[in-house]
Amino acid sequence: MTKQIAVDAKFPRVWKPLFEPHRYKVSHGWRGGGKSWAFARALLLKAMQDPLRILCAREVMKTIAESVHQLLKDQIIEMGIVDFFVVQEHSIKGVNGSEFTFVGLRTLSIQNVKSYEGINICWVEEAHTVSKRSWGILIPTIRTPDSEIWVSFNPELDTDDTYTRFVLRSPPDAWVQRVTWKDNPYFPGVLEKERLHLKATDEEEYDHVWEGNPRSSVPGAIYSKEVRAMIQQGRFKDVPYDPRLPVDTIWDLGWNDQTAVIFAQRISSEVRIIDYEEESFLRYDEWARILKEKPYSYGQHWLPHDGGHKTQGGQGISARDQLKVFLKIRPKLIKQPPSIEYPITQARAMFPRVYMNSETCHVLMECLKRFQRAVPVTTQEPGRPMKTPYRHGADAFGGLAMIVDKIETVGSRAPTRAVEHQVLDAGMGM
Repeated sequence: MTKQIAVDAKFPRVWKPLFEPHRYKVSHGWRGGGKSWAFARALLLKAMQDPLRILCAREVMKTIAESVHQLLKDQIIEMGIVDFFVVQEHSIKGVNGSEFTFVGLRTLSIQNVKSYEGINICWVEEAHTVSKRSWGILIPTIRTPDSEIWVSFNPELDTDDTYTRFVLRSPPDAWVQRVTWKDNPYFPGVLEKERLHLKATDEEEYDHVWEGNPRSSVPGAIYSKEVRAMIQQGRFKDVPYDPRLPVDTIWDLGWNDQTAVIFAQRISSEVRIIDYEEESFLRYDEWARILKEKPYSYGQHWLPHDGGHKTQGGQGISARDQLKVFLKIRPKLIKQPPSIEYPITQARAMFPRVYMNSETCHVLMECLKRFQRAVPVTTQEPGRPMKTPYRHGADAFGGLAMIVDKIETVGSRAPTRAVEHQVLDAGMGM
């Protein structure tokens, strides 16, 4: 018979649903809300009541020190339940058979995930970093009767998979709660001073850090203000293809890295980005097939200036000449910019004219949100744009800005179907 232990564990009212049955229990917010503290305490109490298998997960966990192992250990001491739990190096076990284990989701695969099929509760901490792939493996694995998935995270971007999956498109039987410093009766005075200081000095950062609202772009993003304005003004929305206009494609070339292709139309002052593709390790004949399978009537195809260079990988044939064979039209080259900053300056000038299709261009939007400068440790001053997977889409966008006014507004070929022409920004007086 398990020894009965009296525990004095007071919880603010906001956390009451943690002790109710729900498939998903999701808490998001930022500093001072006490999410991790509440989740740890609630799970320890539930593990004392019933012999539960509890998996504590995060996207990356190279060592146990990167997990919530220490947090649980601290709460066991603070709650006075050290006689009930045995804290081991890589797990925590209760005298009633309960067990906490820890895992990094990125290392999981369909093959090695089977050992977690008997889990009763899975707590995913710092879940804003969890990838779509990891959720796709984890969620079907936690499938014992009445099993639950607990999710705690600090929102980063409003388009992150975790935020979209659980907040914007909450699944059935989900308790979803934004928690901030206002919900924490134990909010310490030292943090209150920090909160007030940030509120007085940086309102935008305050809204993210203390009110728990996601950012529209990563900190230091080159196009942060422009992206925010596009979203607030409703220019990231459904932007349909107009068959009366030709579609120009703008490329950023890669092989091991992504090749990025923007599909754009122009009418009057508007720049309409109707589609976007990016992929690695595709031959030019495969790219040509992708373009031909789309229902667009094309104008010009624009390559960066080095698309005219004869390369060893192309067996002495340039990307321009290879694509000419498959597209039946010779792509144009964008002139080499006079500086690395020139396309960025042109892109900023173009942004107020841009409408982007939210259904087909969400990956491009992510590239623009995450396009940022490298900050050397030695100087702490922003430098050149960082070489990340998000740069390719951003570079293609800069290429579009350099040639945007060369895009024809009237196609030379007959349209595939007649439609009434509509200016998207007519309501703005443009």
